[in-house]
Amino acid sequence: MSDPAPTGRPWRHPLSRAPGLRTLSALILREMSTSYGKSPGGFIWTILEPVGGIALLTVIFSLAVRVPPMGSSFALFYATGLLPFLMFLDISRKVAQSLSFSKQLLFYPGVTFIDAIFARFVLACVVHAIVFVVVLFGIILYDRVELIIDLPGIVRAFLMAAGLGLGVGCLNCFLMRRFPLWANVWAIVTRPLFLISCIFIPYDAVPAGFREVLWFNPLVHIVGTNRAAFYSTYRAEYVQPVYVALVAAIVFGIGLALLFKWHRDLAQR
Repeated sequence: MSDPAPTGRPWRHPLSRAPGLRTLSALILREMSTSYGKSPGGFIWTILEPVGGIALLTVIFSLAVRVPPMGSSFALFYATGLLPFLMFLDISRKVAQSLSFSKQLLFYPGVTFIDAIFARFVLACVVHAIVFVVVLFGIILYDRVELIIDLPGIVRAFLMAAGLGLGVGCLNCFLMRRFPLWANVWAIVTRPLFLISCIFIPYDAVPAGFREVLWFNPLVHIVGTNRAAFYSTYRAEYVQPVYVALVAAIVFGIGLALLFKWHRDLAQR
């Protein structure tokens, strides 16, 4: 006597294979329609937000000092620091909210928490790649800045920011669902990052004693890598991409292990 045919699709182990392309594509399309809407206005705001911040910094500091710390364009100097910083914050936030955003979909056997995480991660990376190109090269054309651009350096900084955002976001995805108070704690902890990530002044201009402490901030290395790619005379010898990769890998591994153990319980919260 033959066994009865299964009545439904089997539950898919979250690490049984890479996220299915169809599932990932569907989640990305859902993310696009939810986050940016069907009109171009939602996406345009994603570009206008950093442009507004850069314009404000440019006006304020151009009134205080005559020349920027590097080059001749205030806007380009602040953009090379602000864009990777905002990219890290946005990716980490999007990844951290993956379970909450796709909570109902996680009960389907074909969708895992890894699908939800990578759908938000991939879309955020694509969006910020577009923002990078539009804003930075828009400033270069507008200010008529002559540069020798190190494209591999820009890609390296982009990947460092993306990797760190994924790692921190993955760990926060567990912490914020398991301990709701952590969202408020994290918001307080990250506020000083805007001031201690060398967005306003180069790392080399920071006093020596404080500089040694700042070195352990991975965002300092990301900002330095991006700036060195746009300013050929800037030697960011303090930058250690391996250190950033190590920090990103550690927090990602811890976050993934915790999610793998607790994702079913967290999805029901």
